[in-house]
Formats: sequence, C-alpha cells, structure tokens
Amino acid sequence: MVHFQITLSTKQNPLTVASSLQIMAARPCLSFSPGVVKAGAAILCSNPKTVLWPKLTNSCNISSLNPFRHGFRSSTVKFSKVVTKAMSESNENRPVSGLPIDLKGKRAFIAGVADDNGYGWAIAKSLAAAGAEILVGTWVPALNIFETSLRRGKFNESRLLPDGSLMEITKVYPLDAVFDNLDDVPEDIKTNKRYAGSSKWTVQEVAESVKQDFGSIDILVHSLANGPEVSKPLLETSRKGYLAALSASSYSYVSLLKHFLPLMNPGGSSISLTYIASERIIPGYGGGMSSAKAALESDTRVLAFEAGRKHKIRVNAISAGPLRSRAAKAIGFIDMMIEYSKANAPLQKELSADEVGNTAAFLASPLASAITGAVIYVDNGLNAMGIGVDSRIFKDLNIPSDKH
Repeated sequence: MVHFQITLSTKQNPLTVASSLQIMAARPCLSFSPGVVKAGAAILCSNPKTVLWPKLTNSCNISSLNPFRHGFRSSTVKFSKVVTKAMSESNENRPVSGLPIDLKGKRAFIAGVADDNGYGWAIAKSLAAAGAEILVGTWVPALNIFETSLRRGKFNESRLLPDGSLMEITKVYPLDAVFDNLDDVPEDIKTNKRYAGSSKWTVQEVAESVKQDFGSIDILVHSLANGPEVSKPLLETSRKGYLAALSASSYSYVSLLKHFLPLMNPGGSSISLTYIASERIIPGYGGGMSSAKAALESDTRVLAFEAGRKHKIRVNAISAGPLRSRAAKAIGFIDMMIEYSKANAPLQKELSADEVGNTAAFLASPLASAITGAVIYVDNGLNAMGIGVDSRIFKDLNIPSDKH
C-alpha cells in the first residue's frame, strides 16, 4: 500500500494543528482519505498510517463480467471523487518530509473569475491552499454580482480550504481583456451602463493598478474565453465572430502576459486553460473557438521561449476536460460532453474542478521548475483515445465499463 500526503502549512503557534489531504492507493480499490500534516506547504510523502474518510462521494465501479475476446479479464476498480476536506491531528515532534508545494509569500493574479464554479475559482483555491495571496480580475459586467456575492457570504462554502479557513481574495479588479488600453475601447462600450461605475479595467490599466497596489506578482493565470458565435458551425461563422473569438480567447493571453511580465518576479509561472478542440474535431464547438484554442496552444510555446529568455518566467497551458460550469453551458451541450467523457475516457468519472486547480498549483510551484511550453492534459485521459468505445461497433468486445 502506498500513501501520498499533500499538506498545507501556514505560520502557527508551537501547538500547531495540522490539516491535510492523503491519497491512498491500494489494489483493487483506489480511495482517497484525509490525514495529518503540518500547515504552510503542500507535501508529497510516504506514510503507512491512514485515516479513513467516510464521506467519499461520487464513486463508480468499473467492472466487466465477461473476459476480453482474446482472453483478457477485467477487474473491478472503484473510483472516488477527490474531495478536499480538513482533518486535524497534532503533529508535535513529527518530522516534515517529502516534496513541498509551498507558495507562501507568492502572489497570484487570476484573470477570469466571476463565480465559484469554474476552473478559475478552483485554481485560485488551490493556489491559496498552498499559501499564495490571491488577486482576481473579473469581467466588468459581472463585477457587481461577484463582489456582492462575496460580501454576503454566498461563496463561503466553496471558499473552504483544507485547513478549515476560508480563501481570502485580497483584491478584485474590474477587467475586460478584449481591450489593451483605453484608446481601444469604442464609445458604445464606454457609455454602456454595464460598465458604469468602473474604471481602469483595460489590460494595461489593470497591470498598472496591480503594480501600484502590490509592486509585483509571481503567478499569472488566464482563465477566460468568449466566442459570440460558438454555437455556429465554422462555415457559418462570420469574420467578425471568428476574430472576436480569437481576440477574447487567445490574444487576450498575449496581452495579459505582455503587460504583466514587467511585474513578475523571475522564476514565476504563467498558466492558461485550453481545450482538446484545438487538435480534435468537436462538432458544436464552433464560432472559431477551436481555432482560438489552437492559437492559444501555439502561442504558449512561443511565449514560453520569449518569457523564459527575457524574464525567466515559465509558460504552460492546461487542457481541461468538460466541466458543468456556467460559462460552459453557453455551448449548449456540456452535459452530453460530460457523459461522453465518462463513457469513453480511461478513467470513468466526472472531472472535478479541483483536479485542474491542483495541477495549476503544481505548475506554479518549484516542483515544475523545468516545465515550460507544455500543454498538460487534465481530462481523465480522454485525449489519449482514438475512438469512442461506446460505439455500437465495439459491442461484442466486452470492454470493461461502468454502466453509469
């Protein structure tokens, strides 16, 4: 039996109580249970002691009663959704060992957080859990609702960190990453009532505000995209709609990095979110969005070279699987995509936003100090598949499957 323990540490008094998440792997069952650690850094280590966690949810069984056609036999595997939950136990006189994900003293700016159920929020939580200070940029028309929800405690449950504290967002900045500076903003946007009451929300102005307020950052996250004609097939997409998708979903990252690089400390990390439609055909994901994601991944490689040589900043992208977020619902068939993934991915489970957030925390940490210019897939392995195994042509192969 092998145990991997991830711990989060903060400054505490000598009678520290530690919180952690332990991942326990044992055949034939994979399960996850919380355990003990010191607060301030996330730690990977070997530990023979485990604590059972009774509240594991969303588990599913993958099994087959029939052997493969050529004599391969299936075995039952149980998957449990990874849930972050705090548990306490004294760790006095307990040595700290393992590989730390310690982002204490680091500051992150996450562009594209407007609610508590998207990948941007999950990334902010994971970074905060590892000790980073959190700044966010929120689309101007959504700013008032987001800040009001934060203030009234509507996000308190989803702000809960492994140590029992709530994620703190130091400052929320209005941001519209489609515009580099005020000269780019057309009059109809300047006079739009949805932008009334907000100022300094172009990319250049936000970067200047962050510099004035905090001086520097260490982590930049691009978690935004928009395709006004996403529901249209590519052949029916207008030039305006196509270019709008590229502007909001890919060039916005170039602009953010361009303006934030002078603020980033050497050794910092920049991360964007992409999707497998960049390289595979996803019918229904139209309006130029597949092209925008392809451009984003290509730019990631070029930016990794330029930012690495000039500023010693690493640049990576996470290709995340489908998530039932408010933004994804605009596509119109997100539930279908989630079911397709569960039916055809090597790991038959619904992807958790926290799994993407934890990957971002790793990429932002010193543990990923030699990783740049990469696209990291966090999609239960769906990217590795060449064909949908739920197709009727495979019905006689007796492929192991969870009949969810």
